[in-house]
Amino acid sequence: MLIKDLKWALAVLFVSDCYRCKMASNASSCPAPMKATSNGVFQGDNPLHFALPLAILQICLVVLLTRILAFLLKPLRQPRVIAEIVGGILLGPSALGRNQKYLQAIFPSKSLTVLDTLANLGLLFFLFLVGLEIDPKSLRRTGKKALGIAIAGISLPFALGIGTSIVLRETISKGVHGPPFLVFMGVALSITAFPVLARILAELKLLTTDVGRIAMSAAAVNDVAAWILLALAIALSSSNKSPLVSLWVLLCGCGFVLCCIFIVPPIFKWIAQRCPEGEPVDEIYICATLAAALAAGFVTDAIGIHALFGAFVLGTLIPKEGAFAGALVEKVEDLVSGLFLPLYFVSSGLKTNVATIKGLQSWGLLVLVIFTACFGKIVGTVAVSLSCRVPFQESLALGFLMNSKGLVELIVLNIGKERKVLNDQTFAIMVLMALFTTFITTPLVVAVYKPAKRAKKDDYKHRTIERKNSNTQLRILACFHSARNIPSMINLLEASRGIEKREGLRVYAMHLMELSERPSAILMVHKARKNGLPFWDKGQKSDSNHVVVAFEAFQQLSQVSVRPMTAISSLSDMHEDICTTAERKRASIIILPFHKHQKVDGSLETTRTDFRWVNKRVLEYAPCSVGILVDRGLGGTSHVSASNVSYSITVLFFGGRDDREALAYGARMAEHPGISLKVIRFLVEPETVGEIVKVNINGNSSTKPGSVDEDVLSEFKRKLSENDSIRYEEKVVKNAGDTLAAVHEFSRCSLFLVGQMPDGEVALALSTKSECPELGPLGSLLTSPDFSTTASVLVVRQYCSRVIKD
Repeated sequence: MLIKDLKWALAVLFVSDCYRCKMASNASSCPAPMKATSNGVFQGDNPLHFALPLAILQICLVVLLTRILAFLLKPLRQPRVIAEIVGGILLGPSALGRNQKYLQAIFPSKSLTVLDTLANLGLLFFLFLVGLEIDPKSLRRTGKKALGIAIAGISLPFALGIGTSIVLRETISKGVHGPPFLVFMGVALSITAFPVLARILAELKLLTTDVGRIAMSAAAVNDVAAWILLALAIALSSSNKSPLVSLWVLLCGCGFVLCCIFIVPPIFKWIAQRCPEGEPVDEIYICATLAAALAAGFVTDAIGIHALFGAFVLGTLIPKEGAFAGALVEKVEDLVSGLFLPLYFVSSGLKTNVATIKGLQSWGLLVLVIFTACFGKIVGTVAVSLSCRVPFQESLALGFLMNSKGLVELIVLNIGKERKVLNDQTFAIMVLMALFTTFITTPLVVAVYKPAKRAKKDDYKHRTIERKNSNTQLRILACFHSARNIPSMINLLEASRGIEKREGLRVYAMHLMELSERPSAILMVHKARKNGLPFWDKGQKSDSNHVVVAFEAFQQLSQVSVRPMTAISSLSDMHEDICTTAERKRASIIILPFHKHQKVDGSLETTRTDFRWVNKRVLEYAPCSVGILVDRGLGGTSHVSASNVSYSITVLFFGGRDDREALAYGARMAEHPGISLKVIRFLVEPETVGEIVKVNINGNSSTKPGSVDEDVLSEFKRKLSENDSIRYEEKVVKNAGDTLAAVHEFSRCSLFLVGQMPDGEVALALSTKSECPELGPLGSLLTSPDFSTTASVLVVRQYCSRVIKD
């Protein structure tokens, strides 16, 4: 009897399935599954009818469009997420998708499963990286002010979101399940995009201000709270009407998080101990971690929350100390954020049809949603900020910053659409709200909040190395782009130590990093501290950064005060960080690396042309003297200890302010026991008819008797008897050829010290067309391929108040 019933049930099921398929085929033909690869066009196959070539075309199209939009929006200082959201909408049915031929050719319905799978896989790993950005320890240290702002920034918009959802249910969202819709709307309106906010703050140079620190702390709390609320919303959106199912989903989700808290940190601490700084991370650890992220996603998907939640939790719980977390980010981020993540925005864009917003009612609801979202965030944040005695302008800026949305907002909306909680019209309204609120963040903050420029320090007297009292403390801001610059920079600083009877040398070592859309840059951004500008590495363990290790070793060996720093900003305004830091730390000279480095054959190769423009802007705006170091391996590839220093330094003196600064720097270096100094002064023969014009001794030449140059040189000659390591010579030349030959005589030294713009006809005669005029005539000569030397060159420009611009 049981077997007969079973056969009857199977027969009914088969007939009903056949009937469903037949009805479906009559209504709209079901697309056949796509094969993976084609045989090629020469065998009659259209590549767009196969999954792999179509996916490749989709990825290339998405990356090209989003990068173009990001470039166009860059002058408006918009984060890249804006370009990716707009790109997704443009590729969807709102714009290009109105052409059905295009839509069926590039994004046919049968390809959407592959596209969504790739997008969600990329999103899973991206959320894993976002979890790596958040340090649970820092959340526990969140101040009461930031915590209060975060709570207000969540609770008021959440309450207003519930109120708005009631209006939407009565109009365009009739028939949706009530509780999940209320929670989804509340979460969507109360989210603050943590990664997007970090990039906006860094772009506006607000990270180290009170506003920036409070916004970052509040946004981190907001981000975690948003994920908890999202898990609740997903649990409530179960298709099963029984409340017990939602309860089981929540309990299992909490159990998963608790298991991860006890299991994950010990395992990854063990892995981190086996990945020492400076050594490559074993591939098996990277693969195991990525597999663990996938497994965590599988578990949470099986529970009924979402695969993204498991990957995010795992990333959050991985310890941030040591080299492993950084290596993990470096391995994954470019592929995920560069190629796969934009697919998620396109996937969202294909679901967004702005044309569904029709009529006065729909546009009125869009205005209502935008107003509610902005009002809740801004008013809630401003009210709590004012109660915490934050000035009104800063409170308003905080409100605008906390109102920025981003990727998490789209995740919430997409999950809501997948769970049938949001219909097409509501989804389109919410996507436009997220786009609008993020777009207006930067312009509004710039309009209402302009941090007052610091007044110039009254005690900032020593803006040059040349000074009346040479025993005062010398402060140097040494900048570098990569580890390649560090050995020569440290060896130059070792040579600058002077003697112990002085007040000493203080060095600020600034690592210049370009702000990018990469998560690793945001990992550095989070290390902002109140007492540093732009960012101090304070609080980091010494083994967590090889740059810090190098300068700490130099400090211990040389008894020099060294403070490592990291500046993270876009190359277009990196000079602002350098100049502001020099002003605040009262530096006497800024030393910058040249934008070219030496190849094996001895020639100079361009590292990045952008760094040249950074150097030129620093020369223009610097509040002190500036030196550009053309490195040809000063001291080799490692730090040379004081007892092993053996350098010969040559100062080429033609006259003028910059040459006097070079001479003052050389005189200080000559005090080091391992350094010998040669000062070569060039004089013009009184009567010449060659390339150099006749010198008028009674005119305004800077080398006439009684001039500043003569006084400085007279003082320098008096000190020669005190130091037998200094040699002074005068070369009388007739023309540029004589000068060039004289310079060649000293080309076997370790370092040339020259002024950027020397005075006198001799130097002017050396002027030739150069691709790097910021080096001046002598610097260009000494770095040209025609001049054979292994010596490094330091080109010095002395501070002059007339060149400073407000």
